[in-house]
Amino acid sequence: MKRILVVIMSLSVLLLGACSLEPPQWAKPSNNGELKNMKIGLSISTLNNPFFVSLKNGVVKEAEKKGMEVIVVDAQNDSAKQINDVEDLLQQGVNALLINPTDSAAISTAVQSANGIGIPVITLDRSAEKGNVETLVASDNVKGGQMAADYIVKKLGDKAKVAELEGVPGASATRERGEGFHNIADKKLEIIAKQSADFDRTKGLNVMENVVQGHPNIQAVFAHNDEMALGAIEAINSSGKDILVVGFDGNEDAIDAVEEGKLAATVAQQPELIGKLAVKAAKDVLQGKKVEKQIPVPLKLVTSEME
Repeated sequence: MKRILVVIMSLSVLLLGACSLEPPQWAKPSNNGELKNMKIGLSISTLNNPFFVSLKNGVVKEAEKKGMEVIVVDAQNDSAKQINDVEDLLQQGVNALLINPTDSAAISTAVQSANGIGIPVITLDRSAEKGNVETLVASDNVKGGQMAADYIVKKLGDKAKVAELEGVPGASATRERGEGFHNIADKKLEIIAKQSADFDRTKGLNVMENVVQGHPNIQAVFAHNDEMALGAIEAINSSGKDILVVGFDGNEDAIDAVEEGKLAATVAQQPELIGKLAVKAAKDVLQGKKVEKQIPVPLKLVTSEME
């Protein structure tokens, strides 16, 4: 019996010695310090929004510089489709997942699926509620909401009557921008209407038409993104009223609208930089380096008063 145990132990030692503890071939740095044949899966909440197109471009440009392949999928603002998209990316053998969630709670199952097979996940602009995410690359949405409220107070004074156009229910950006806005607005402004328009320009127009009709004394609007803000401006123009509008994102159409005096201000993010930093984080994670749990990207309030 002892002899059999010795043989088994000897075989175990041999097997352990034969097993390599090195990372897989795709994760080994090449001579120039880059990763060989790395494939990134990028799931975007919607490409029907200039902000997320810019974010995608930031990912693709940075990946190309580093010789990485990127597979891009568009969830079309459908959380069920996004989960299926991520599962498909995992089937295609991606080495890392970059996810811009449509819904922070719903995407958790997809994150956990990736966790189960050891694929690192990085979220962009919006977080995931559950599952292990290596890092979130995003602006400080709470701070941005506060910046918007402070600007409205500065322009119109205390107790100005304001409407809030909220983003997609369940998205962390909706929750955080609203939180920041209310930190100031609940004390210094009078919020007379609050309704979701799903980060969509057409819905922003439709919701704003109803708000203007129901609240003829409205003085200002804070929209959780520029698309809704631009839709709101169309409704306001049709009504003939003079209402101050503040958006969030800093997309090209919004910046143009600010310069033309149509949009009072936008809390500008840097979507291409978000994409770029996400790729860098993916590279670091796959090379075994530590990354911060959140990588902040600076915000800037763009107004018509700026030179």
